[in-house]
Amino acid sequence: MKSIGDITLLTDNELVQEIVKTNDSHLFAILYDRHVAMVYNKCYGFASSKEEAQDLTHDVFIKLFVKLRTFKGTAKFSTWLYSFTYNFCVNYVTRNNYKKNEKNFEGEIPDSDEDDSSDASIFSMKSEMLKKALELIEPGEKMILLMKYQDDFSIKEISESLEIGESAVKMRLKRAKEKLINVYKNLN
Repeated sequence: MKSIGDITLLTDNELVQEIVKTNDSHLFAILYDRHVAMVYNKCYGFASSKEEAQDLTHDVFIKLFVKLRTFKGTAKFSTWLYSFTYNFCVNYVTRNNYKKNEKNFEGEIPDSDEDDSSDASIFSMKSEMLKKALELIEPGEKMILLMKYQDDFSIKEISESLEIGESAVKMRLKRAKEKLINVYKNLN
């Protein structure tokens, strides 16, 4: 095993391999330090308070330590962790808000004949109203929109992160944008 000085120079993928081999919590702390800010920011997007985001971040890393050996190394670790965090948060929101969300989704969004799902429409929304609209759409739709517009992921990066085809990403983005725009319009 490498000395501590060399450990900090390891790539994330190499560090993960060492953690899986040794189950060393000190090595995991290095990985934690590298990625805690990104994980917290993603959790904060789903949380209703800073404290809840901190709790979610803590929970993500606990689950991550247990699931680390499932990382195959086919993608960058940061991409895999990003997806892992989003999936954890989506599951959390879905589990804790199922009844509330179900009520919001049933029959409240009228179908629109006009295709107003352009990126310009998303960018022109007022931030406070946009935040409210994001809370009213399904967590999976919110996730893909945040990946694209908040985190500037390319279609290819979203495809890799969610492990779906690029055409599926494009279709999900289109549907999520349409849903968001309709919900946003109904808030006015």
